Amino acid sequence: MFNDQLDSFIARYAEVTELMSDPDVINDNQRFRAISKEEADLRPKVETFTHYKEVIEGIADTEELLAETTDDEMTELAKEELKELKDERDQLEEEIKRLMIPSDPNDDKNIIMEIRGAAGGDEAQLFAGDLYEMYNRYATSQGWRVEVIESSSNDIGGYKEITLQIQGDNVFSKLKFESGAHRVQRVPDTESQGRVHTSTATVGVMPELEEVDFDLDEKDIRLDIFRASGAGGQHVNKTSSAVRLTHIPTGIVVSMQDQRSQQQNKDKAMMILRARVYEKFASEQQNEYDSQRKNLVGTGDRSERIRTYNYPQNRVTDHRIGLTIQKLDRIMNGELDEIVDALLLADQANKLEELND
Repeated sequence: MFNDQLDSFIARYAEVTELMSDPDVINDNQRFRAISKEEADLRPKVETFTHYKEVIEGIADTEELLAETTDDEMTELAKEELKELKDERDQLEEEIKRLMIPSDPNDDKNIIMEIRGAAGGDEAQLFAGDLYEMYNRYATSQGWRVEVIESSSNDIGGYKEITLQIQGDNVFSKLKFESGAHRVQRVPDTESQGRVHTSTATVGVMPELEEVDFDLDEKDIRLDIFRASGAGGQHVNKTSSAVRLTHIPTGIVVSMQDQRSQQQNKDKAMMILRARVYEKFASEQQNEYDSQRKNLVGTGDRSERIRTYNYPQNRVTDHRIGLTIQKLDRIMNGELDEIVDALLLADQANKLEELND
């Protein structure tokens, strides 16, 4: 069933393990890192594949024994062993199908997350702040590091926009399905009649890419330098430290003035620009793919409504997979594992179904 594919994986694994002891590879940090990553990805596949081949051989040997033996006791034992081996084969085949699902090359990357208040004025911006706190608490529970790159707050503790860098193990794999419009239903503090209002905030999750992952051509980028404004004391107003980068082919613009120096602002702006341009291209490819096949957990487009947070009912509903949880208070406290795991399982089931088509 899988033999040709299994043999190619096993052969590649042998090549990779040999390369890891090659002095030329060891001395090339970038190449060694890529080879090590491939080895770690291939290892569980090869171990499962090797065991599967052993089980298949065991089934053949046992069937041969059954065909040849005339001993009743031996026949009974062989039949029992054959049933166990076939059950194990079926389980391994399902496991192999899961292992053969193409992995997302960005799963192990850090992320840039952008949260913006959308429809609903001050209440939407307050909810954007609540989402920031939710993700910050979840990140802390995962042992990740969160840095606010830039933010624009309002006078009542909310955010018009806040951009985060989240670093740690497999950040993108766990948060990549958070992109989209998040809707909140609750009674605002300013509401005297006790009426429930509906507001939205949008979340964008982008993998943090290195230049080797996604290179932007410098001739496609216009750099403008200007004086920083706003909070920051006299320093920011007296020096031209603020930076604006424009990616001419897409029209994407990133301005940065929150860092202490022009170079720091340029580095941060370039990091965000690279992520946004990549997101645009990836989104266009995803939309083309989705026109042919339905993606269960959505496209990641920020205009797509993905989740509702209903405060009066203490309820969170993820509309993509039909998941409803009566634990809003715990979700907002950063306990996102149940939602994250459900989305990952739904995505995996969807890819398995496509693999079987």
